[in-house]
Amino acid sequence: MTYRHEWKHEIDLSDMIALRHRLQAVAQSDAHALDGTYKIRSLYFDNLSDKALREKLDGVNRREKFRIRYYNNDTSLIHLEKKSKYGGLGTKESAVLTAEEAQWIADGKSAWMADRPEPLIRELHYKMTTQRLRPKTIVDYTREPYIFEAGNVRITMDYDIRTGLLCTDFLNPGCVTIPAGNAPIILEVKWDAYLPDIIKDAVQLNGRRPCAFSKYAACRIYG
Repeated sequence: MTYRHEWKHEIDLSDMIALRHRLQAVAQSDAHALDGTYKIRSLYFDNLSDKALREKLDGVNRREKFRIRYYNNDTSLIHLEKKSKYGGLGTKESAVLTAEEAQWIADGKSAWMADRPEPLIRELHYKMTTQRLRPKTIVDYTREPYIFEAGNVRITMDYDIRTGLLCTDFLNPGCVTIPAGNAPIILEVKWDAYLPDIIKDAVQLNGRRPCAFSKYAACRIYG
């Protein structure tokens, strides 16, 4: 399992415009983006005592969270993901789901997962059984992504963060989401062994410091 370095910064619209001009000059837009952006819809999981939320808010050094995700309203490719954090490092494991399988999970049906060959699907089944993990809320947002080959760097700016409140029917395009309070724009920078100076210089903003913002936590603002 390979951990990557991660920085997060809360920024505003003027910061995003400045960063966009800099990044377009030194990095490449992600090939999966449409006109420079794509939409992300995720369904996050937690248990009855909100373990994932509490560990994030309490700053627990080693933690994990599960989610199901698809892009640009395209349910032909859906991923189950587990994000693990250790200090300032992060890693992600992933497995492909069909739309039918994703709907089963969203409905809390997990028995079929026990015999699947993918370790991550079996792990979620185990934790749905033993830890009572359940779908908790939908998180929607728009992402503007850039990549830089040296250092395997990925820079993203996420905005228009919206919550599905208690709705977990995340395959339903008509599921209503609302703004997650006054959520800021989030700049994320991820890299492997080193961050090239050209990118480090490009993402520097006066008065901005790394933060621990969580889109999932922001989308739990209403409960």
